[in-house]
Amino acid sequence: MNLSALDLNLLLVLDAVVAERSVARAAKRLHVTSPAISNALGRLRDALGDPIVTRSGRGIVPTPRALELAPVIARALHDIDAAVHGGAFDPRTARGQLTLAIADAGQIARLPRLTAALGSAMPNVRLRVVDVDTMISLGGLAGTEVDVAIGVSEPAAGIHRRALYDERAVVIARKKHPRIGARASKSALAAERHVEIHVVPGKASRAVERSYAQLGIVREIAVIVPTFTAAAAIVSATDLIATLPASVVSALAPAFELRIVSSPVRPLPATMYLSWHDRTHDDPTMSFFREVIERVTSSTSA
Repeated sequence: MNLSALDLNLLLVLDAVVAERSVARAAKRLHVTSPAISNALGRLRDALGDPIVTRSGRGIVPTPRALELAPVIARALHDIDAAVHGGAFDPRTARGQLTLAIADAGQIARLPRLTAALGSAMPNVRLRVVDVDTMISLGGLAGTEVDVAIGVSEPAAGIHRRALYDERAVVIARKKHPRIGARASKSALAAERHVEIHVVPGKASRAVERSYAQLGIVREIAVIVPTFTAAAAIVSATDLIATLPASVVSALAPAFELRIVSSPVRPLPATMYLSWHDRTHDDPTMSFFREVIERVTSSTSA
């Protein structure tokens, strides 16, 4: 039998008749007349090639075929009803994949805690983390693959955003740098060669650029890299210096043996935002995901 030729309303009748064991009670349950139920049973008999029910005294008895189909149909109807009307959201039973887009800045220090918090709150959900370039290639937040993003954000149509924290930048050098110690003057910074970071291809941090320009320092850029992690690795193995987000440095400094250098460079903090699209705004799973991100981010910042 071709399922597309079957009136699926007949399955509602089968479910009601098997449950009620009475045409009249099935009619009352479905808010139709008894003749309508009898007519539907006749159509079911023709479609399934089975009597469906037989008379027994003042009631009816389902056939073995009807009893075989009944639990399968009941589960399917329950699932359809839950999908259409929704139900109480339970993060413990939520399933699927949640995708977060991040820039390298700051999130290195937060990802371990976010992963742990999400695993505890939503144990059946898988977290996928992508970079900004990948998010753009996937259609951005307006696409169907990336759910939320953390980073510098500008207002845009259809995009919701919420400020998470302010990221400040610090100057770093390797601990055994031959010329740069715990403090560095303008002249010392100007005399050194620097690592530049272009998280967005071709664009350096404007706040960092302005801060050096205001001090009258023209940096000699020795190397340009796409991530803060790469910059930290280069600084740890050379006599180059760099200006990185403080949260990145706090996460990487022990492993890379980096030193935060007290200097006159004071880049203005950059506000990092949590951003998402209209399409996920009212979804309970996505709302809970955003709450977890905000909770972890605020506690890490504190």
